[in-house]
Amino acid sequence: MKAIILAGGKGTRLAPYTTVLPKPLMPVGDMPILEVVLRQLARHGFDDVTLAVGYLAELLMAYCGDGSKFGLHISYSREEKPLGTAGPIGLVQNLVEPFLVMNGDLLTTIDFSALWQYHRKRGAIATLATYQRDIKIDLGVIHSEDNWVTDYVEKPTYHFSVSTGIYIFQPSILEYIPAGERLDLPELILKLIKEQKKVNVFPFNGYWLDIGRHDDYETAMQQFDANRKEFLPES
Repeated sequence: MKAIILAGGKGTRLAPYTTVLPKPLMPVGDMPILEVVLRQLARHGFDDVTLAVGYLAELLMAYCGDGSKFGLHISYSREEKPLGTAGPIGLVQNLVEPFLVMNGDLLTTIDFSALWQYHRKRGAIATLATYQRDIKIDLGVIHSEDNWVTDYVEKPTYHFSVSTGIYIFQPSILEYIPAGERLDLPELILKLIKEQKKVNVFPFNGYWLDIGRHDDYETAMQQFDANRKEFLPES
């Protein structure tokens, strides 16, 4: 089972930490967030991982090595210029079977095995793991038509299905990634939809957090310390 971890970004929202450390190596508890991800993937049967690296790549390569300490085979695909979140996939060699793509800075309890099996059963070219995010508006929201008030909702909460940054793809998506050109994953998904390809979602209601902002990073450290067994049952 093959996985690609996107680990090449600069993590500018977490500056100044990320001026000297790539975001996937930011520690939660006693290990980097990337190590948590790698150990989770190994536990769910993934054995071949490619790290798509760019910014401060040498630090990531020095820490992860060949992956043997995690029970994995790790290789590296290095972008010489920023290629977005989908562009680096086009640089990875030998993608002939379905593969997982995910960001390297996620703290989650998602069942990667269930996601994999769901994708294979549904027969889609792509599967997006999604998470419900609730947004509360602390104001009265006015609905109107032709400047006449039609509704007045006091402090509503809106519910959105958001991308977790975790995907399963068929190898045929490579046809939609121009070699050496910048492309982001939302653009790739929209391309697939435009071409009427089957793209389905895997709704997930466990724990998920992108550590990209200072507040979220603080939360991730607290959650990992308090609920370590949920993220790494074997530890």
